[in-house]
Amino acid sequence: MTAEFRRLGKRGAYRLGQLRAQGVGEGVRPVPFQPRFIRANHHFPVSVWLLGLAAGSALIVGAAALGWWFGPFLVGALAGLANRIGAWSVRVALPAVIAMAVVGWGAPLAWAALHGEPYRALARVIAAIAGLPASASVGFGLTLLVAAAQVVAGYWLGRALSMIA
Repeated sequence: MTAEFRRLGKRGAYRLGQLRAQGVGEGVRPVPFQPRFIRANHHFPVSVWLLGLAAGSALIVGAAALGWWFGPFLVGALAGLANRIGAWSVRVALPAVIAMAVVGWGAPLAWAALHGEPYRALARVIAAIAGLPASASVGFGLTLLVAAAQVVAGYWLGRALSMIA
């Protein structure tokens, strides 16, 4: 009796070993979370992609200087196509292209506003027409939001086209 008393609470003590044969196995231990920022087949260093984002911002600045309001959309489509080579995950690439558009479209706006162009008054009027508070910062924010929406739409289009090919 003492031998069985020592077995209490230990594995196999209750003679339920037949349950495993019936299909009830041990629970699988959870795998610890491991963040993944790039895919395993990522071939280029991060500096190359940062240079590409800077070039995209420069293209958006050039498009803004020419008056091409659709420049962020085109650059976003190019970024989506380039993502086929870069293999960045969407969690990393999407905020990067949004930052690229905000910098690319915000730099000419800030430059013109600081050098005496009447864009502050125009931004107030745009905000008031949109039904928002008549403030220059709200108008500039709305403009940057439109640029971000354009680059996201272009990015998704370029990404979809790269998946087809």
